[in-house]
Amino acid sequence: MKIIYKPLTITINGEKVGPMDVPEGLSMLDFLHEYLNMTGTRMGCNQGICHACVIIVDHPDGTSEEMRTCITGAHFFDGKSVRTIEGIAHKEADGEAVPSPVQQAFMDHFSFQCGYCTPGFVNATTVFMEELARNPIERADLEQAIMDALNPHICRCTGYVRYYEAVRDLVESTPGLLKG
Repeated sequence: MKIIYKPLTITINGEKVGPMDVPEGLSMLDFLHEYLNMTGTRMGCNQGICHACVIIVDHPDGTSEEMRTCITGAHFFDGKSVRTIEGIAHKEADGEAVPSPVQQAFMDHFSFQCGYCTPGFVNATTVFMEELARNPIERADLEQAIMDALNPHICRCTGYVRYYEAVRDLVESTPGLLKG
């Protein structure tokens, strides 16, 4: 079987990557791991069910969405801008990484046990927080909104309660995300 290579250019965590020749059909997860040595994105089920592998796709209109990398080919992302877990923390001038508010909330609540699913939960919560910043919701709708945002993510250690508590506390403590 002959491997066919196609050029791929993508912006990852604000940095342009490529063009580089990448095998057709290579998953984005494998591209991140094998070509860029970015191993923070996890392969959980390799079937798109657990959502441990999600990255964030940033759209030109300022919106963002989660995308599963284990079932999505790298070339789907050609020309797109994405964020991986490696790009969520903020870098200080001295190069030191400072956790994002989402990461800090998860640490404050010790929301993870093994940590395998944590990158997916961090990315999902980041997308959720960005959506709330654009479209605040009623306080009465918060529990359901958190459930809707995090429900596709599977935690094998059953750390759900801590993840949900961290997200609830972060939303409630961030001005402008809730109406009323």
